[in-house]
Amino acid sequence: MTRTLPRASTRSLRPISAAITRLQPHRLYHETPHSRASVETARSLNPTDPFASLPPAWSGPPTTNLKGIRPRLDVTKRVFNPSYYTAIAEIMKLRSKYITNRSIFVEGSDMVPLLLGLGATRADLDALQRVSNNLYSDPTLPFRRSRNGRFCFDFSTRSVRRLEFQPFALSVEEDFKRHDSGQIRVFDEVQDELQLNTAFQALLVFKGMICHGVQTTHRPRLDYSSDKWVCTLFNLRTVTTPSILGEPALEGVHTDGVDHTMTTYLGSKNMDLAANSAVTFMHDMNEETGAKYTEIKPQNLRSRVQHRHFLDTLLLVDTENKHSLSPVLPLDETKEATRDMLIFFTRRPVKKGDGGHISENIDSFRPHEELPMEVPLFLPGAIYGKDE
Repeated sequence: MTRTLPRASTRSLRPISAAITRLQPHRLYHETPHSRASVETARSLNPTDPFASLPPAWSGPPTTNLKGIRPRLDVTKRVFNPSYYTAIAEIMKLRSKYITNRSIFVEGSDMVPLLLGLGATRADLDALQRVSNNLYSDPTLPFRRSRNGRFCFDFSTRSVRRLEFQPFALSVEEDFKRHDSGQIRVFDEVQDELQLNTAFQALLVFKGMICHGVQTTHRPRLDYSSDKWVCTLFNLRTVTTPSILGEPALEGVHTDGVDHTMTTYLGSKNMDLAANSAVTFMHDMNEETGAKYTEIKPQNLRSRVQHRHFLDTLLLVDTENKHSLSPVLPLDETKEATRDMLIFFTRRPVKKGDGGHISENIDSFRPHEELPMEVPLFLPGAIYGKDE
């Protein structure tokens, strides 16, 4: 028998701060002299060089004011380790499947050797499972605890780095239909315990390797000539209690307003996996935005997956796949059930001066001064600098 719990009332939402004081005019990162030099060096690499697929020698992040913090994951130091090449080969196979199928699901048991091969440590894999214990209340969803952070995949410097704080917004025009659509939301920020975790950094490198150069349907008002991508990272805990139902996708059928979405499972407590708890459904783009997972048309259903084990990871082309999720259902209905995830939203920058995109004024590429982080990327040389 299907179990039902009361849905969250939107009246109990945490008020959003009206004082967004950090949105000040600034010089973009790529306008700095140091950055221009890095870009020119990267572009001068000979694309026919068989070693051009390797990142340049890494001398630390090009950002300044790092306060002594250095990156902990460096793929350039793995080039003489056989496990590194094994991981690269397997990731390239997954990338080929992604290009063909427009989505892939990688089981956690397969993700572990990939992340270790890229340089993650087993201690950080263990720590990653506990990081969601330090989340705060969500700005608009009472059944969720959250943090977020912004990162830049920069294919000119061949690195991924932390960006300064900005609020977050998704709109109906981006196929996101919920009570808080179009609202400027302010989340608590991801801290060093996550961003300096080598397993997390390896997940960033993994996503960059899979998505770089993959041709996708374009979204309006995004700059597809840019060599930078914005990655908004969410660390989320969805909570179901005896009095409230936790819904990972309260909005129903939707897209995330980006080019590529990646979701990685960190763990759960008291969640009834056998009862189709938190199942992800992927739909044809003809499916109605906002429809509940119980209302979807069978002819529009492409596939379904369920994150069940640590590091189970789904990656999909967001411009070509709508998706929805079922609620988090508890094993013991008298106790709290939780589901912890990392969500990586990655898109091209918003076109400046174009007008109309909800994120135009909250799309900074300035590095984060208080929480700096930057690690080198591996880029497949055969596709460097061009789409596939």
